[in-house]
Amino acid sequence: MAKQTLNQGRRWYVLHTYSGYEENVEKNLKQRIESMDMDDKIFNILIPTEKKIKIKNGKRKVVEERIFPGYVMVEMIVTDESWYVVRNTPNVTGFIGTGTIPTPISEKEIKTLQKKMGVEEPKFKIDVSVGSPVSITDGPFKNMEGKITSIDEAKGRIKVLVSMFGRETPVELDFLQIKKI
Repeated sequence: MAKQTLNQGRRWYVLHTYSGYEENVEKNLKQRIESMDMDDKIFNILIPTEKKIKIKNGKRKVVEERIFPGYVMVEMIVTDESWYVVRNTPNVTGFIGTGTIPTPISEKEIKTLQKKMGVEEPKFKIDVSVGSPVSITDGPFKNMEGKITSIDEAKGRIKVLVSMFGRETPVELDFLQIKKI
């Protein structure tokens, strides 16, 4: 059998999976590691996700989104056996690498990812200031335009003057409901 692998010690590799099957791959892989006694070669499985703030029904919600849909990270020592176990896990379509040889990702990349994933409360950047013209993207005033009159960064709220029925009306919105014009 041709050698599929280069032994590079314990490193992180990227698996390509069918999108939407990342958790399924993680579960299957954990079962396979156990049933095939691979815990000395395959150590950690990571699905990179980050917390994002979304507005749903006018309410702010923190959702977890995959950073790289269709990819799962695996920390392992690549040998022919461990490569085979991972490669033949249902819904895994392959390793990221050159040809059939998996290429490890750098420690720096994995640290950056882990740091990004560890962010507890997502921060949103607001690049508008009082007086900025904005377009409202969500809520009852959607598609209207106005000017910012005040910004409450701590609460993530802003007040916008909107022209309605021939007069200026102040409306309070969430940062996520506007975009800069």
